[in-house]
Amino acid sequence: MVDRKNSCWTNASWRDKPVEQPIAYPDAEELERVLAQIAALPPLVTSWEIEDLTKALGDAAVGNKFLLHAGDCAEDFSDCQASFIVRKLKILLQMSLILFYGCRKPVIKVGRLAGQYAKPRSSTTETQAGQTLPTYRGANINRPGFSAEERRADPKLLLKGHEYAAMTLNFTRALVAGGFADLHHPEYWNLEFFQQSPQTRDYLKTTEKLSDAIQFMESLTGTRINELTRVDFYTSHEALHLAYEQATTRQVPRRRGWYNLGTHFPWIGDRTRLPAGAHVEYCRGIANPIGVKVGPTMTATELVELIEILNPRDIAGRLTLIHRLGTEHIGTHLPPLIEAARATQKRVLWCCDPMHGNTRLSGSGVKTRRFDDIVSELGQAFAIHERMGSILGGVHLELTGEDVTECLGGAQELDEADLARAYTTHVDPRLNYQQALEIALLISRDMCRATGRQPGASHPGHDRLDHPDGETEIGGRCDSGAEPPECTATKRSL
Repeated sequence: MVDRKNSCWTNASWRDKPVEQPIAYPDAEELERVLAQIAALPPLVTSWEIEDLTKALGDAAVGNKFLLHAGDCAEDFSDCQASFIVRKLKILLQMSLILFYGCRKPVIKVGRLAGQYAKPRSSTTETQAGQTLPTYRGANINRPGFSAEERRADPKLLLKGHEYAAMTLNFTRALVAGGFADLHHPEYWNLEFFQQSPQTRDYLKTTEKLSDAIQFMESLTGTRINELTRVDFYTSHEALHLAYEQATTRQVPRRRGWYNLGTHFPWIGDRTRLPAGAHVEYCRGIANPIGVKVGPTMTATELVELIEILNPRDIAGRLTLIHRLGTEHIGTHLPPLIEAARATQKRVLWCCDPMHGNTRLSGSGVKTRRFDDIVSELGQAFAIHERMGSILGGVHLELTGEDVTECLGGAQELDEADLARAYTTHVDPRLNYQQALEIALLISRDMCRATGRQPGASHPGHDRLDHPDGETEIGGRCDSGAEPPECTATKRSL
């Protein structure tokens, strides 16, 4: 076990540790010049926003709030357009509204946004037509075109990525502060193709109920509920490029410690979570809340070690464990990990990523994910946590507000032939707008059932998030122990 209790941390101490997923730059001096420029720029986020998020995540860990952590697999610079940003924010706001209706808890909205430009890859090289070049690593590292010049790691892209992140975050904040997120007017969030969505009826029914409730309370009190006119929205990205993360890490006047001011919520990926490695070393010293991806190769011993290193003082909201085990492995892998985390007596927030463990190749060799597998892993995750007396306090999804065809299935019943129609991702497949909304409706419906409330109308495709044993919906059985009539819809094996 790595003992770091008495070891000195600086924002550069990670450089003395082994680096997973390293990035080779041909010109080291140019890299340092660019990093110095970034370090001198104003921060993208503030320390008090980071502290507010930590407190909110602590509330989610004990079941008082729910985390929606979602967005693009990998942002592209071309996404920095008003229309793209608006559509991303719209789907996240719509999903949060649906989840709020289902769980009756405040929903913490964290976007994989304004900085999710770098990606880990399973291979460092790629071969096409007999030519082997470095793998595409994301918009702020190299370029997707297949030539030696395009695949060369270019430090100037880091600066460009920082600038695009600033513009994206600035526009997002302006929308949120300007009333775009006003719960009095959820119709502002409808997308162009909203009326064609199979989920339209369910979503509109939910918003009508909430609008009626808001109007009733405001009529009763004679005042407008101003807190409903804006929301807190946070950003997140994988802390992969440690030299860049170091450049955005600073001390803040009148506050102790160091903050990564390039994002609110950095996370450590499943490929870089080595306890003795550089990524864990960097993240252990910053004041931000930290996420850790927990994949099927994670052992209970490794998990305990990571918890002790990353949250030695047991700060509520400090550490989020994002399990991404796959529908075939979650049943056997998750229970011992929950037990191991509980044995540390440290507070953690559990979050389910049902995307990354369910990536497959289509018959034509295209990377995709099946909606059924995603829903299955989610259903199993809620059931396992409930059975073990644990709390699943959030979901982590790769999605877009665009009408892409990258994941198979859902109410649209997308098949492999559809992949060629609108497959635009440079890295991993994402849920499209309709599939993302369907996921939110399924979670909301089962949360309603778990509390004995009427879940609302059903829609095509899945009726619920069932579990393999057919026993229960998310959050447990209905209060009586027997299912009421609305819970007896045809069950699907998920």
